[in-house]
Amino acid sequence: MAYKHQVSISESGTSVLSPVEAAAGLPVYFGTAPIHLTDNPSAYVNKPVLAYSYEEAVKALGYHSDWNDYTLCEAIKAQFQLFNVAPAVFVNVLDPSIHKENVADSAITLSSGKYTIAVDGVLLSTLVVKLTGAGNALVRNKDYTVVFNGSGHPVISRVDGGDIPANQTSLTVSYDKLMPSTVTDAQIIGGIDSGTGKVTGLELINKIFPLYRLVPGQIVVPKHSKKPAVAAVMKAKSTGINSLFKAMAIADIDSSSTGAGVYTEAPAWKNNNNFSDPHLVACYLKAKLGDEIYHLSTQFAALNSKVIAENGNVPYVSPSNKNIQANAVVNEADTEINLGVDQAAYLNGEGIVTAINFVGGWKLWGNNTSVYPANTDVKDRFIPVRQMF
Repeated sequence: MAYKHQVSISESGTSVLSPVEAAAGLPVYFGTAPIHLTDNPSAYVNKPVLAYSYEEAVKALGYHSDWNDYTLCEAIKAQFQLFNVAPAVFVNVLDPSIHKENVADSAITLSSGKYTIAVDGVLLSTLVVKLTGAGNALVRNKDYTVVFNGSGHPVISRVDGGDIPANQTSLTVSYDKLMPSTVTDAQIIGGIDSGTGKVTGLELINKIFPLYRLVPGQIVVPKHSKKPAVAAVMKAKSTGINSLFKAMAIADIDSSSTGAGVYTEAPAWKNNNNFSDPHLVACYLKAKLGDEIYHLSTQFAALNSKVIAENGNVPYVSPSNKNIQANAVVNEADTEINLGVDQAAYLNGEGIVTAINFVGGWKLWGNNTSVYPANTDVKDRFIPVRQMF
């Protein structure tokens, strides 16, 4: 290039930072996704989805802000936007052929030139639109078009020259809609159908390596892992993956009023519900960032992946005392819980990982697996040591 003896300026387009990559400690998330927002809602039911970016995950599984119904969206947000680390695997168990209900002949009215079905989970392939009082179904893309708005609700627009009159004030619609609340713990756990050989739920952990040649490092089940039956299977699956590999199960302690609503109740809850295993990390409380509330297990997994990536893809450094993404920590009732160092240390001494507001902001706090203090062997009690093994 030509020699320049002056300041010169060039500009390039803004780009999104590529996520750092961590193959060790690969998180595998099990839960429910808003698959009705995708092009083919049946394509990724009980089928592991490997994603290296937010866009890739959302294209396959959809995204919705209702994390209680669509638990994988919490993991997608934490993995790719909060911690910017890849890859991750997501397994959706929400099945549009099972977890649905029919809504028959519901009226929708014209507003601002469009007709909106103000309902979540509508399966567009089942949508039937009629003129109010008429018997014949209208034809999509001939009489009307339909798209989802930002809230995940279908918006119907008339097509000029179609059979919807310009002054039509209402339409009648019927459709099937997803019912994520009907997904059971048993379906999260899954199994193998003896008749068809179909593999579902947590049993799919054995499919990750054959599909992608990546070894699962963390098993995470947002919302459901606080159930003892689910956590028990997570523990079992973490020790015999493909009869070759081991992983860490990252679970949450129930912080509701019927669980451990205050921190002093967490050790007893942990012991009473058998949350004690060298391959299980027991997390207590939730991380709140603005209006969004994350299970601590989700932030643990994403942060742990980032720490591994930053240390040469070798999982020898603990995620404890590293920053989570939060401005408060809450229990299930959304009540802020501000643990002091002594209180958090008490939980750590009971084999529980939590979070505190310390020097430099909110930190993940705890370096023991859930087997501590019953087992003090360094290869079993310390999280990074266990991960190395």
